[in-house]
Amino acid sequence: MYVSDWMTKKVVILYPDDYLSDAIAMMREHEIRHLPILKNDKLKGMLSDRDIKEYSPSKATTLDMYELHYLLAKTRVQDVMKQKVITTTPDTPVEVAAMMMLDKGIGCLPVVDQGGRIVGIISDKDIFRALVDITGVRYGGNRICVTIEDRPGSIKEVADIVRKHNFRLQGILTSYTGVREGYRRVVIRTKGKGDFNAMKQDIEALFKVCQIRKG
Repeated sequence: MYVSDWMTKKVVILYPDDYLSDAIAMMREHEIRHLPILKNDKLKGMLSDRDIKEYSPSKATTLDMYELHYLLAKTRVQDVMKQKVITTTPDTPVEVAAMMMLDKGIGCLPVVDQGGRIVGIISDKDIFRALVDITGVRYGGNRICVTIEDRPGSIKEVADIVRKHNFRLQGILTSYTGVREGYRRVVIRTKGKGDFNAMKQDIEALFKVCQIRKG
């Protein structure tokens, strides 16, 4: 799955000369937290609700509410936006985009094509949607979490037991976090109506560390 599969294609934008009060109104109207700033169809910066919150107190410690609104109405977006913007492309794997956002501590990535034109935006909310879809959690099913040896064919051993008892595979995730070297944790969500108790018994007999939850 790629960024193009999950990004928001209808992008709300502003321009450097727009006012901060316009940005606040746009964020509220569209229920968003990030605004790409364009000039001559090129990405020039990003403005987030965090940028606005960090700017307002520093300028408004001695201002009353009326003066604060006046300040925001007179402040240009270009005075507050971040000019150094991290971007991604439509053909970037969605998990790579998620890693970039996590490592950089940012909540979204503008998506640009080869010509530098913005074609979408992917946010942490879009990443959550991808995670929900990839895991299959929305569709229910049994959840099998098992620690297995990190060797060829080890996942197949679990999957074969699932199929043996007339379940289908709905999703498979794997992680090396929190397990000793030479092993990995696998989470399988099943689909269909099979013999849950017999499947559980076979898995528990073969693997020492496992958690099986009926869905």
